[in-house]
Amino acid sequence: MYRKGLQVAVIGGSEAERDELEVAYEVGRILGEEGCIVICGGRTGIMEAVCKGAYDAGGITVGILMTSTGEDANPYVKIKINTGMGHVRNPLVVASGEFVIAIGGRWGTLSELSYAKIFGKKIVGYRTHSIEDIENYYDKEEFLKRIKELINSPPR
Repeated sequence: MYRKGLQVAVIGGSEAERDELEVAYEVGRILGEEGCIVICGGRTGIMEAVCKGAYDAGGITVGILMTSTGEDANPYVKIKINTGMGHVRNPLVVASGEFVIAIGGRWGTLSELSYAKIFGKKIVGYRTHSIEDIENYYDKEEFLKRIKELINSPPR
C-alpha cells in the first residue's frame, strides 16, 4: 500500500533535455496519483515538469522558492514557500523529503545532492551526477519501477 502524504523531494536543472523532462513528468504523475506530496524548487525545467505531472494527477506540489515574492513559481506549484534566499534555499528542498529523486541537473542539483548526502537521505537518480551511494539509472522503466518501490517501502 502506498503511503499517502509521503513528502518526496525532486531535484533537477531549470534547463533539461527532453527525455529528462518526460521522465520528470512521469515521476510527478506517479507521485500525484499515489497521494505523495512533491517538494521541489518550484521553478522551470525538471521542477516544472514534475509539478505538472503531479498537478495533472490531482497531487499536491510545494515549491520552495528563491524569491520572497513567489514570482519565480511555475504555474503548477500549489503551495509556495517564498524564502528570498536564492540558491541558499537548496538544503530546505532536500531536507523536506523523506527521500530525494534527482533527474539530470547541473551545479544547483549537485549542491542539493551534497546536502542530501549530509542529511543521510536516500537518493535515486535518473541520468544525474555520479556520486557514491546514489542509485543512478539510465533506463526509464527501471527508474520508474524503483520510484514505485520506494513509495511502497515502510517508513524508516
